[in-house]
Amino acid sequence: MRRNFKLVLFAMVVGLVFSLGCTNKKSVNPLANVGSKQPDKVLFDRAMDAMKHNRFDVSRMTLQTLINTYPDSEFIARAKLAVADSWYAEGGSTAMQQAEIEYKDFRTFFPNMPEAAEAQLKVANIHYEQMEKPDRDYTHALRAEEEYRALIQEYPDSKLVPQAKQRLREVQEVLAEREFEIGRFYYLRLSYPAAIARLKTLVDRYPLYSGADQALYLLGQSYEGEIEVIRKNGRMGEVAKGKMIEELVKEASEAYGKIITRYPAMDRALDAKARLEALHQSVPRPTRAALELNKKEVASRREEGLLMKGMGTFEKGPDVAHTTRMGDPTMVDPAPTNPGEVIRKVAAMAGDNKVGAETITPGASAPNQEAPRSDAATASADPSATPQRPAAQDPAAAAAEVKPAVADPNELKPNVESDPNALPPPQQANQLDSNGAAPGAVSTSGPAKTEEMADISSSKKKKKKGLAKLNPF
Repeated sequence: MRRNFKLVLFAMVVGLVFSLGCTNKKSVNPLANVGSKQPDKVLFDRAMDAMKHNRFDVSRMTLQTLINTYPDSEFIARAKLAVADSWYAEGGSTAMQQAEIEYKDFRTFFPNMPEAAEAQLKVANIHYEQMEKPDRDYTHALRAEEEYRALIQEYPDSKLVPQAKQRLREVQEVLAEREFEIGRFYYLRLSYPAAIARLKTLVDRYPLYSGADQALYLLGQSYEGEIEVIRKNGRMGEVAKGKMIEELVKEASEAYGKIITRYPAMDRALDAKARLEALHQSVPRPTRAALELNKKEVASRREEGLLMKGMGTFEKGPDVAHTTRMGDPTMVDPAPTNPGEVIRKVAAMAGDNKVGAETITPGASAPNQEAPRSDAATASADPSATPQRPAAQDPAAAAAEVKPAVADPNELKPNVESDPNALPPPQQANQLDSNGAAPGAVSTSGPAKTEEMADISSSKKKKKKGLAKLNPF
């Protein structure tokens, strides 16, 4: 009997082991860390498998079924984020727009979850990936800058902040390059106030720009160009000229000095020193800390080979290889400078908000002269006499002399009756002859005209050479 008991016990143990071996293993919930065979988990796994195999429509339909059928499921948050991820992975402009909407909905419903920062990063990445080169549409660059800033400010403790800061530096590199090209465009066309406005906004807003020294140098050159314009202005008083030139020299010196103190390790430092010496201004010396910081910024930038530069020509996206890998990007934009402010500031330098230009009104009296009287002409003893200019009259008022009211008896008058043998009437003062010259002008035909055209051509060549010397590029 004892033997039979052992056999029964052995059979029970074998049956228990067999029954345990035939039981299905329970699925593990990665979020709740609890064994489960719940249907919402099954739907979530199917959706993830479909997304893995690029069946995005099937994945979204499965996830939407999970959201609608099990609104209280612990997978709801992950399912809504996965819907946005499916649009993001699918790609294309339409899919990206839908992905941005889904990510923002996730942040609205689950603002306190750790995945909210991830959703914000994905929104910024959507615009970063659609960003174009600096000379093209910059809408996505501006949106990317805005979204990366939002992530850094709203989730300062997130582990994604370093990645967002680097992307923000790259976006601001593209925006700064755009501002530089526009400023250079205005500079080359001698529109110095517009160039100053663009370049000053650039250096104030994006100090980490890889071409900040070039922008500052071009800013100084623009101030010097404005100085030359003022020196050639013949309608401005010498006192006003002196004040304006003094202030513009100060502005140019500040631009050159900032290259030496902030970017001493970059290419334009020696050129800035030379310009300060030419302007007879003191040359500042950079601190050791500034020199070390700028060296680290330069060393952190990548240099592309010729092959990569050639490939970049055919790419839609911008080149961000020269972006620095260190430093805090600009989080709040300073007030931009516009050309109107530059012009008003230059005008204020002359005093009383006047730039020194005089407005001459026809018929107005010259300075320190008595206003003309209506009977001045009739007081002349000789009606044919020509009115004499006062000795102290300003030359600018010469054109404003008043004609005598009495008709000149020697003045020629048109014939009363048309004479078929009469000569044609004389040309008016605003008419040109057959050669394109004004009446009374010296003929420019023959050798004289050839010599004059040669002089004009030579002056044009000299002007082009002068612009080439002024242009540092």
